[in-house]
Amino acid sequence: MLKNWKYFLFFVLAIAITKNLNAQTKNSSYKIGEKLEYSLNYGFINGGKGVLEVKKGIIDGKVLNHVICTGETVGVADALFKVIDQYESYINPETNLPIKSIRDIKEGKYRYYDEVTYDHDSLLAKSKIKGTVPVPSRIQDILSAFYYARNVYFNDNLKKGEVIQIMTYFSNELWPLRIRYNGIETIKTEVGKVECYRFTPITEVGRAFENEDDMEIWISRDSNRIPVKIKFKLFVGSFTCDLEKYSNLMYPFNSLKK
Repeated sequence: MLKNWKYFLFFVLAIAITKNLNAQTKNSSYKIGEKLEYSLNYGFINGGKGVLEVKKGIIDGKVLNHVICTGETVGVADALFKVIDQYESYINPETNLPIKSIRDIKEGKYRYYDEVTYDHDSLLAKSKIKGTVPVPSRIQDILSAFYYARNVYFNDNLKKGEVIQIMTYFSNELWPLRIRYNGIETIKTEVGKVECYRFTPITEVGRAFENEDDMEIWISRDSNRIPVKIKFKLFVGSFTCDLEKYSNLMYPFNSLKK
């Protein structure tokens, strides 16, 4: 379970759904200063923690939303195999498109670092590792996709059973991700009962998952649209990511029923 906290990140990406990639909507569901904190649990064992936060970033004199996802091991897991991974995205708040993304991986003795910049006019992504590659129009990275979806597509217009896809650029590859909407559900969490949209990302069978529906994720049914709980089944067992703390939300947490 030591490195499996990172599936939290893939779930966040997988729910970055879009019906119209050409839509342009200004930021409306989050703000600079928002911070979400999660625990990663294997049964009653806490093996890691994750943080999603939004800071102010500036590139070429333009103020951007600098979103950061950090995951690390804690306790016994940290002593056995230390993990500190961080993903970053600088997002243009006017277009919801990424300008730059960073992936910084530290897992035991393994190290990986890459930066990718995006030229949306020329439809190019430039990686420090891979160089320049062509990408589709309005391509998203692993974090910007989620924040874009929060602004536009998490709402009551979704139809139960609907499967939606988004194209992202991650780990120097194009990643077509699909998710199935499963309706509305109220769940118990560390912060209280929360009314949520429930999704099943369609996973790739064989790497870590036995079935294509071995993940579930719950998004708050309010204007903030934050991930509240993630549950996934792997060959080695079942894990959950649970929201423990939140601060500086854009709107009142109306889906929370304490």
